[in-house]
Amino acid sequence: MYAPERQQEILRLAGESGRVDVLSLAEQFQVTAETVRRDLKTLDRAGLLRRVHGGAIPAGRLGFEPDLAERDTVAADEKDRIAAAALGELPAEGNIIIDAGTTTVRLAAAVPVESRLTVVTHALPVAARLSDHPDISLHLVGGRVRHRTRAAVDAWALSAYAEINADVVFLATNGFSPEGGLTTPDLAEAAVKRAVIAAARRVVLLADSDKCGQEHFARFGDLSHVDLLITDTGLSPEDARAIESQGTEVVRA
Repeated sequence: MYAPERQQEILRLAGESGRVDVLSLAEQFQVTAETVRRDLKTLDRAGLLRRVHGGAIPAGRLGFEPDLAERDTVAADEKDRIAAAALGELPAEGNIIIDAGTTTVRLAAAVPVESRLTVVTHALPVAARLSDHPDISLHLVGGRVRHRTRAAVDAWALSAYAEINADVVFLATNGFSPEGGLTTPDLAEAAVKRAVIAAARRVVLLADSDKCGQEHFARFGDLSHVDLLITDTGLSPEDARAIESQGTEVVRA
């Protein structure tokens, strides 16, 4: 099957189901995931599809945001490797912020039970993973909880982060690129992410390679704000070099 024929079929599938994902398309067409990502990028640039985490949706559904449980099943192995690599960025003792996101939840689940840290988070799933660690001083930031992400947003969360000076923030994003920066579908979530970046001396972004090149409605920063990106080996060397040119160290786990 030639690329235009494959892309036409991808459009048809997206129109029927409302969403297509990279891994299923790769299996269906017997091509690599990278080939599918190129197809989706072509369709996105043509305005026919909108790339989202792990796949794409019809261009008319720009407000679509997958549920937390749905996002957690995408790139699960890659997220586990990213979380394991991020453990090396934890201070021996100190204070950290853990942002809301499926990969950051996996980091929280991997934090050793004997860790002696002060952890601040506005994400209920992150807090749940750390609540039984006896030597962690856990601070849960309040606010309006978004059901789709289980994260606190709005004024209470923003005012709390304005009073914090953390050693490091482990940041999540829905999309990243040298040109588009860091983006997420929701403006309230973006405001909190902007606040946690400002509240930390070091920013470590945890994001799987499927998110590279994706752009969502709300922009909350640039890659130049990120000290370290921990991603997976699916990120191409060319993309890694483009990101590093902005001053961001890249680790592919």
